[in-house]
Amino acid sequence: MVKPKIGIVFGGCSEEHPVSVKSAQEVAKHLDPDKYEPLWIGITTSGAWKLCDGPGADWESHGNRPVVLSPDRSVHGLLVLEPERYDMIRLDAVLPVLHGKLGEDGAIQGLLELSGIPYVGCDVPSSALCMDKSLAYIVASNAGIATPKHWVLTADEKIDPDSLAYPVFVKPARSGSSFGVSKVSGPEELPGAIEAARQYDAKVLIEEAVVGSEVGCAILGERFGLVAGEVDRVALSRGFFRIHQESNPESGSENSTFIVPADIPEEARSLVQETAKTIYRALGCTGLARVDTFLTDDGTVVLNEVNTLPGMTSYSRYPRMMAAAGLPFGDVIDRLVTLTLYGRKR
Repeated sequence: MVKPKIGIVFGGCSEEHPVSVKSAQEVAKHLDPDKYEPLWIGITTSGAWKLCDGPGADWESHGNRPVVLSPDRSVHGLLVLEPERYDMIRLDAVLPVLHGKLGEDGAIQGLLELSGIPYVGCDVPSSALCMDKSLAYIVASNAGIATPKHWVLTADEKIDPDSLAYPVFVKPARSGSSFGVSKVSGPEELPGAIEAARQYDAKVLIEEAVVGSEVGCAILGERFGLVAGEVDRVALSRGFFRIHQESNPESGSENSTFIVPADIPEEARSLVQETAKTIYRALGCTGLARVDTFLTDDGTVVLNEVNTLPGMTSYSRYPRMMAAAGLPFGDVIDRLVTLTLYGRKR
């Protein structure tokens, strides 16, 4: 039996390149080689595409070949650039293992749409929508979901620091993880926080702090409906939750731990899961997403953000929440790829 060829794209040009490589390494451990033929496509930080043996430590420098993903639908896959010629490799599907800009914002999804290749995860509109937190808030709010009070600054737009109720969080509107995010306790800290956020995006979001527990829910889209993973809770010892900022994240965060299942009442757990599903549907998500929220003392679930290609590392939240719900990571990957190959049309 001929195994489907699955292109696995990882790396990328964003600040989350190292995390993407770690996610791909975890995928490599759990993708079933008896069912699928993986083709590993690494994107360097400078944007060069390489066909390599896998996401090992030396993938950028050894055993790779220059490659491009052709937007020509008759190719339906890769052009391998050999000296004085090129070879074509047809792909049956692509599994993007990319995070942040150019991977989670609709860019790679748009290229795959042009190529006609089925791919795992959200489509172009939902990827772009979820990446822009301010736009996601508008759609979620219209669907009846609570969102933080917030302000949006574009380009060089300014805001009166004395007009805000502190503390506030300042963050890039379209960036991943916690890059460029600051907690601001008073007016004097605001200009520096805005400047830090603009290192990652010209569009800046300022949010009033939400008092409550930070909880998340992993969602897996299936042909028969949505599967919610276990809810987790971020337990902080100090400061605020910053993901992928640690010097050695495999050994744990410096100021936070994840409690899975979350130590919250069963009624609250069910509410978080159902709210996460509502948010997922409202934003047009498909395949997978991690919905991050706040649970306030009065039982309100407030949207924080939606990650359409969440981390898949050994320490990431999405696979942990799914595993706690009885779905090992290998099964999650298999379901996502199977759905992409056979279960839906875009």
